[in-house]
Amino acid sequence: MPVLNIREALNQALREEMIRDEKVFLLGEDIGLYDGSFKVTRGLYKEFGERRVLDTPIAEEIIVGTAIGAAMAGLRPVAEMMTVNFILVAIDQVVNAAAHIHYMFGGGVKVPLVIRAPGGGGHQLGAQHSHSHENWFAHVPGLKVVAPGTPADAKGMLKAAIRDDNPVMFIENEGTYGVKGDVPEGEHLVPLDRNEIKREGDDLTICAYSRMLVVAMDAARDLEADGISAEVVDMRALRPLDMGPALESVRKTGRVITVEEGWRSFGVGAEIASRIYEEAFDDLDAPVARLGSAEVPTPYNKRLEKITFPGKADVVVTARALLGRN
Repeated sequence: MPVLNIREALNQALREEMIRDEKVFLLGEDIGLYDGSFKVTRGLYKEFGERRVLDTPIAEEIIVGTAIGAAMAGLRPVAEMMTVNFILVAIDQVVNAAAHIHYMFGGGVKVPLVIRAPGGGGHQLGAQHSHSHENWFAHVPGLKVVAPGTPADAKGMLKAAIRDDNPVMFIENEGTYGVKGDVPEGEHLVPLDRNEIKREGDDLTICAYSRMLVVAMDAARDLEADGISAEVVDMRALRPLDMGPALESVRKTGRVITVEEGWRSFGVGAEIASRIYEEAFDDLDAPVARLGSAEVPTPYNKRLEKITFPGKADVVVTARALLGRN
């Protein structure tokens, strides 16, 4: 099985789907001649031409609006945002149009649209380029929201998203494009509504997604060396939120940490914790611990930025505290 990084896995998924279905096309800022800001669309402009890989003006509302219209007309657009922070310019199109059209037209119109939106911090890009907003979109009925953290899932979920008849927010993390892993060739699809236990353990559960999945897996390895067995649940499907694997894990371990790169307040971890309290309260041996970004606009200063986001050490310290091993 080939080893690819997430950037390569996404590129492979786009290429395979464009070959498979001529209705699939791409649009976004600098995705053609420049191959995209993060080079995910590398080579696709040369292979498929300007009719299927459209370089657009710097106008996110127009990009998303155009994609919605094309999807309603029967095409399958994949719109790339240069960063998820910029999609706020187009949030009206996403929430009031893409998410609601199928319902407002009584099911008579479909919107098979994918919006690829890289986010996350740690690159000294400042507060307007460094945040995670997946919880904003996971709040909205009518959207599907996914945030894969492995190359295999990135490929499989993007292919599944392109084939889905609903609008899908496909959340990427700029800090994971270089993450490597085995990626199946050819027809590899990952369901958009299924989460997964990525590492088995007995002492506590760590629920994470996207870049924090990588952090959680690293922390679990360190905890294992310390005699602590941590189970890691990948919460890659955020809407609809599949709680099955997390609840199964909690009923076994009795202790939970949620880890997200976004702010803790009103975040994904809060939703996961709430559902655990509602559905598995009697199985808990300690309160759910939540880790997230510091409640500040992301600093530009390198040292300040580093301590803004959760890291491996934060997960390890929290795990030890939950188990009374400090």
